[in-house]
Amino acid sequence: MSTTVKALTRERSFALEAEKLLLGEGDEFHGEAILAVTKALLQAGVSYVGGYPGAPVSHLMDVLADARKTVLEPYGIHFEQSASEAGAAAMLGASINYPLRGAVTWKSIVGTNVASDALSNLSSAGVRGGAVIVIGEDYGEGASVIQERTHATAMKSSMPLIDPRYDMPTIVDLTEHAFELSEASNLPVLLSLRIRACHMTGSFKCRENQPAMRKRQNAPMEANYDYSKIVLPPSTYAQEKAKIEQRLPAARDYIKANGLNETFPGKGGRLGIIMQGGTHGVVLRSLARLGHADAFGNSDIALHVLNVIHPLVPEQITEFLADKDSVLIIEEGHPAFIEEQIRSIVQQAEMTCAIYGKNVIPSSGEYITPVVRAGIATYLNAVGDKTVAGKTKRLNNAIEKRVKTAAKSKPAQALPPRPPSFCTGCPERPIFTALKLIMRDRGPLHVSMDIGCSTFATLPPFNIGNTVLGYGLSLASSGAIAGSLDQPAIAVMGDGAFWHNGLTTGAINAQWQGMDAVLVILENGYASATGQQHVPSTGATPIGEPIQITIEQTLRGIGVKQIRYVDSYDVKDVRKALEEALDARGKGLRVIMSANECMLAKKRRGNAVKAKALKAGTPVRNARYGVDAEVCTGDHSCIRMNGCPSLTLKPTTDPLKDGPTAYVDDNCAACNLCGENAHAAQLCPSFYKARGIVNPSALQRWMTGVNAKMLKWIGAS
Repeated sequence: MSTTVKALTRERSFALEAEKLLLGEGDEFHGEAILAVTKALLQAGVSYVGGYPGAPVSHLMDVLADARKTVLEPYGIHFEQSASEAGAAAMLGASINYPLRGAVTWKSIVGTNVASDALSNLSSAGVRGGAVIVIGEDYGEGASVIQERTHATAMKSSMPLIDPRYDMPTIVDLTEHAFELSEASNLPVLLSLRIRACHMTGSFKCRENQPAMRKRQNAPMEANYDYSKIVLPPSTYAQEKAKIEQRLPAARDYIKANGLNETFPGKGGRLGIIMQGGTHGVVLRSLARLGHADAFGNSDIALHVLNVIHPLVPEQITEFLADKDSVLIIEEGHPAFIEEQIRSIVQQAEMTCAIYGKNVIPSSGEYITPVVRAGIATYLNAVGDKTVAGKTKRLNNAIEKRVKTAAKSKPAQALPPRPPSFCTGCPERPIFTALKLIMRDRGPLHVSMDIGCSTFATLPPFNIGNTVLGYGLSLASSGAIAGSLDQPAIAVMGDGAFWHNGLTTGAINAQWQGMDAVLVILENGYASATGQQHVPSTGATPIGEPIQITIEQTLRGIGVKQIRYVDSYDVKDVRKALEEALDARGKGLRVIMSANECMLAKKRRGNAVKAKALKAGTPVRNARYGVDAEVCTGDHSCIRMNGCPSLTLKPTTDPLKDGPTAYVDDNCAACNLCGENAHAAQLCPSFYKARGIVNPSALQRWMTGVNAKMLKWIGAS
């Protein structure tokens, strides 16, 4: 049976962050931008908040889940962690017929793809109350997902897209303006925040929080039916016409009237730069490096900052370009939506301004300072007057010279790659050890992987996983291959993936189709990869109310008969269970479940207990693994079968050994996988488990003394 995770202990707390949400008029807020956005939602009078956790916006959900008593209930705000991004987007349907302000959040672009059906219908029907989607734009070198942007979604569904420059008061103001913009245009509004924006810290002057609109409080609402809001013909024809002829023009009027986009005139001149708001900081840094801006953000060259990148306001573009001979468009990513639109605007206005963009700055990748600096330098050298071009070229050449000099002093050998990996003691890692042992004997197996912590198994040292198609889609992606190979297909997913999409598209479909497949469910108790948010089988809701929905009961409810639980740390048992499932050909879906709790949650709770015991002076037992350097042969097969961050290498002191030996550092969680592997994989017997006691009792100290004397006597004899 599934083990119930001890979720009710509330080992994580965001109480301090929740207190900042109660700051009032004139108080100064200081903290991360994503928390500031959460405060702005309250100041705007949001009535309901939902979403699905994902970097870099999970913090919004985490804090509100802990703020039920202090924020949600007093202000009448409805809050829920949605089952998926599609469910979160569907929540915004409350704003279609009623003057309710709502906000949802998720990680983009993958989350936006999941939510696209609901978003398309929402934007077609139009909204009455402000509807805002806080998007965690995960693009660039720090991203963990496919390299796409939300811009295309905004354009095809006619949704205004805000991309604020990195200034805390600006971000807060634009969050509040997002609701006003939504109501002025009757369109849902996307607020895009990059990773660096979410984790930026800063300050702003607070306003009072506004109570949510509720019938029992301040909104005399009755159930409203409006056929024109139904997304069916002939309403859809009128809705499409309204988007083009009324809603987007209304959005442009609001953007212009409220100055959401910003122009910094600089020192005049015939040159200019137009940029996304999110690239403003890196542009200023690049200009400063080239001698055309100071440390306080004052640019010599005129700048037009698009805090709203869709829709563009043609009058603002032509006004900025009226006295310019040329302009550089700085737009991160591909396609060049902004650049192409500005080219069209310039052509239609019959202007002669030369446009530079992707011809001088890369079409893909994150716009970090060296990239943007080089692009601006190329532009200024090409079109600037002699004074500007000369200064730019001189400074840029000096920077490039220093870069080349620094490159010469780099290490002779390249630093080893450091791909992401499982946490120390993770209960999911032994599953892939068992799979690797099976493939050593049986040959290659087709393993469909999923989104989540388990995705790390696709990287060294396991290299297990043929495809990754989406959250909860591993089993669905096995459908066409399951009957084409000598071995049945294997699909792996976590409990978060199962509840997100894996139940409907994977398990139900496989059972319905009679798929010859093995499904491995790693039930660690949380949506761990996004920060240990609760899932339906955790044992409690995100706000701590106890409820238990089990994966096993759900699977049996759809007719799955072969379900087996394993202790993932028992590698031999896991291997046996997997092999039996693989050999049960043609018997429908077979499910192997591991129900060991996420080690981070387990350690966090255990560390609190240990700290309390240490403070009280009571005995505390500790354990960790080690490697006997004299026994270690140095073939490192233990690392290839384990992948634990705490299992590493150290130089050998034995002159007869030609390489480093294995070594277990102080981060060891004593999960026992090293010992299991030594037996199951028939590795060398160099591992040992050491146990220690802090604050030993008198009896324990006496027994330790006796043992020491016995060992000394044995050694002497």
